Amino acid sequence: MYNGKKVIVVLPAYNAAKTLEKTYREIPHELVDEVVLCDDASRDETSDLARAIGIQHVIRHEQNKGYGGNQKTLYRKALELGGDIIIMLHPDYQYTPKLIPAMVNIIGEELYPVVLGSRILGKGALRGGMPLYKYVANRFLTLAQNLLVNYKLSEYHTGYRAFDRRVLEGIRFEQNSDDFIFDNEMLSQIIYGGFDIAEVTCPTKYFEEASSINFRRSMTYGLGVLRVSLGHFLQRLGLLRLAMYGDTAKRR
Repeated sequence: MYNGKKVIVVLPAYNAAKTLEKTYREIPHELVDEVVLCDDASRDETSDLARAIGIQHVIRHEQNKGYGGNQKTLYRKALELGGDIIIMLHPDYQYTPKLIPAMVNIIGEELYPVVLGSRILGKGALRGGMPLYKYVANRFLTLAQNLLVNYKLSEYHTGYRAFDRRVLEGIRFEQNSDDFIFDNEMLSQIIYGGFDIAEVTCPTKYFEEASSINFRRSMTYGLGVLRVSLGHFLQRLGLLRLAMYGDTAKRR
């Protein structure tokens, strides 16, 4: 609890048994009220381990719904549980849980309704093991997105995010893809809806057990990012009316 606001951490899990306990143990439980994990039909013992280490809410998809589908389940559950500040943290230990207090403080003090953990602020991305082609693609896509969506972020591709519940209630995230592009569609909706975004520097960690998509899927993702950003641009100009934005009144 922070300033009377309920804090919930959600974990989108897939074959995360090797890193889940380490991630969970570093969550600041004195600040976080509840943890929700959604196991997206893992082939390992992720769900059993989650229950064994004491995660309060463990949901399992019997069929794989994808990264975006996993998040939809988690956000619905977090809102149902009355979460006021909701942090999405990957259980593969690629992002440090030690940043949760800073992210909660920013939202809890009503400075910003959205906080992203950025791997690009500073110069640690390559030193932390980010592959060079991913770093170059990240910088190119981020530049294109900033121009098209009329915003300024250091990166749009982090999986470490915190939200005020009003943001999740104010965007149509259920309209988004069930695949990896969900993250970018969500940020596009947030920016289009006029919600301000803060960024905090997050150490980069790439290692064998950390989740990462391959080159082919990275290319598909990159093309999807450009599609989403172009759609946002045309929507902003009034040349398109896309269902994912609904009738949002506040626009950038």
